[in-house]
Amino acid sequence: MLRHEFQPGRLIGGVCLTVAGALYLGDVRGLWDIPWFTAIPLAVGGLFLAGVTTALTRALRRRNGAEDEKV
Repeated sequence: MLRHEFQPGRLIGGVCLTVAGALYLGDVRGLWDIPWFTAIPLAVGGLFLAGVTTALTRALRRRNGAEDEKV
């Protein structure tokens, strides 16, 4: 049984920010060289994708009438 509803927008945002953090962790450890400006497109792009996904999910749930059935 689910304790809360699945929110794919938060999942996408979290994955993108985790990837950015992992890239910079690899840079700090000397595994590869990442330019300093790489974080901006990753963070902004990830947050944009998360917002689009959240809007799409909300529209689909309203269309199906699942918005009223919050647990």
